[in-house]
Order: sequence, then structure tokens, then C-alpha cells
Amino acid sequence: MTLNANSLRTSLLVTILVAVMVAVLPWADRRICRRLGLNLHGGMSSNPRADELLQLRKILLAAGFGLYLAIFAYVVFFSRVATEDYQVHVAVLEDLSNSVQTDHGFSDVLRTLFSEGFGAAMKRVRIVRLQDILQFYMNMMLFIPMGYLLPYVSSWFRARVTRRPVLACFLLSVAVENLQLVTRHGYYDLDDLISNTLGGFIGQMLFISVAFVVTHPGWRKDLRNYRKWKKDSRGHALPAYERRLGLRRVTLRGSDPETIREFFVEQLGFRMRNYIGGKNGEVRELFRLGHLDVEVVCRGGEEIPEEQVLTLATTRMALIRKWLAAEGIEVTEYRGDDCTGLRYMEFMGPDGIKVRLMEEVWGEV
Repeated sequence: MTLNANSLRTSLLVTILVAVMVAVLPWADRRICRRLGLNLHGGMSSNPRADELLQLRKILLAAGFGLYLAIFAYVVFFSRVATEDYQVHVAVLEDLSNSVQTDHGFSDVLRTLFSEGFGAAMKRVRIVRLQDILQFYMNMMLFIPMGYLLPYVSSWFRARVTRRPVLACFLLSVAVENLQLVTRHGYYDLDDLISNTLGGFIGQMLFISVAFVVTHPGWRKDLRNYRKWKKDSRGHALPAYERRLGLRRVTLRGSDPETIREFFVEQLGFRMRNYIGGKNGEVRELFRLGHLDVEVVCRGGEEIPEEQVLTLATTRMALIRKWLAAEGIEVTEYRGDDCTGLRYMEFMGPDGIKVRLMEEVWGEV
């Protein structure tokens, strides 16, 4: 992925642009959202048009990311002229190691560093090919915005921010190198895979240490509470498997199987998975949506609880609200949850079943 302008001035300019993006984007985002009365953490917003403005924010962020992708595509493909031959470079970090020379090897440089200091050690190092160093550096800088913006724009990447962005950068780099080889717009270089992935990892870490910190003022308290829980939970049965656990089934009570089926299947769109007619007039209905099973037990003459709550998590509150309205389902206004501060909305079903849709936050920025 050879860049056309590997000069020191270009490297400095790109570094400044990336640094400005890393520092200014979360600061401006937080400041603008505060002035508009928008809550970025799933809580209640003071602005009555919060849903529209938050959707506009997502569109603007996606547009900015699209602009970066357009620049990225131009740099790696359209700024080049196809060569006559297919070119492959598989000597890992050979160019980078040959660009630096020492008199007695790097072990001597390290010995000098610890015995005489940094200045004396640097005097034993000579840069003979600055262009190769800048080439590696520029390839790395090209992917820092990728690792930074992926979790900023997408909640899916924020959900596993320590793994997914850097993995996506690696896979994208593999795809780019193969396309460059096939189209002959560049050559396949293993060094580029290393520098691109390293750049994606740096961008990912910058998101965690800069963007998340700036836009989440309460991160210190959350981190402190998490560490305390992590320490106190050692030796217990389930915490070691927390990432492999999820809510699978909820059991509710009902009176009329037909009414229950109409509510979950016809109105909400659950799939009827099983129907079991038992003794003493007991009927069990099992409905599925995604990985969630809702079991409703109907027993003739049994008293139904005054209120049953089925809480579902979603990142698409405004969109689901429109879908429910289109189905003729009356939904409450947004409310703030007392325990988490997250906003939620509710609607009623048969037999006192209250469905609560609560906003899910995956490291939301």
C-alpha cells in the first residue's frame, strides 16, 4: 500500500490532522450535544426533538466516516497507475530494519541507553533510508482513523471495543493488499499488514482513552465499581462465564391462550414455537424472537398477578416506537429508569403483561 507522498512534511501534516481529529471530535460532539440538550448515554434528553437530533448526529458521523473512506480509497487505489507485473513483497520488516544502521548492533544501542543515556544511544544509530521509515509510518497513520472511527460510529464495534475494531482493520488490510495485487495498483506487502493493523490498534486505544473518556464524565466511578465487583466476585459460580450468559427465557402467566397468541404473534411478531395442552386445563405457549423465549402458562381459574413486566433492550428506540404506532399499539412517553437512568417506554398487553423497551447502551458515545 505505497503512498505517493512519503515526505517528512506530508507525514507531519497527516500527523497533525489525525491528532486534531482525535482531540477535537469528541470535545465538539460533547459540547454540541450539551447545548442541544441531548443525552448520549441512554438517559432522558431535555430537548423534545432528541430522537430526530440524535438520528441526525448519527447521519453526520456516518457521512464523516464515508468521507474518510473516500479519501482512503483514493489513496490506496485511484491515485495509482496500474503496473505491468504483479508485485509481492514478503520479507517481513526487511525494509524497515535496513533503513537503520548501527556500528555494533542494537544490543550495543540498548547497553548504551541504560549506561550512558538516550542521547548517547541515539548517536550510535544512523538512518540511511528515511523513505522506508516514513512509508511504514504513513501506512500506520492511514489506519488510525479507521480504528478510531469504527467504534465511534457503530455501536456493534463499541460492544467489543478491545477486539472488533483492530480485527476489522486487519481484515480490511488483507482485502486491500489482495485487491492491489489483483488490479496491479500497488503490490502485496506483508509489512503493510503489520503497519495497518498496528495503526488500527492505536486508533482503537485512542478511542478508549480519549473519545470515551471525554464523552463519559462518569467513567472513573464506573471503572472503580467494576474493579471492586471483579475483585469481590472471585470464586463465585457465574462471573467467570459472564460473556457466555444471556437471558434465554421469561415465564409469564395468562388466562386466555388465544388472546395471548394474538398479542405476541399477530401484534408483536414473535414466532409460535410450541403449544402444549396439559392436565387440569393448563396450556403452555412458547414464543420466540431472536434468542429470547417467552413462555406463557395459562391455567383455568388461576389468579393472574396484577402486573407482569417483560423488559426488552434495544438500541433503536425511536424506530421501534414508529413501528408500534403503525401496529396501533399505544406506547407511553419516554421515562427515566430509577436504577440506571436509561430511558424506556412501555405498552400493555393482555392479563396485565407490561412490555418495557429500555434503551441499551454498548459503550455508547
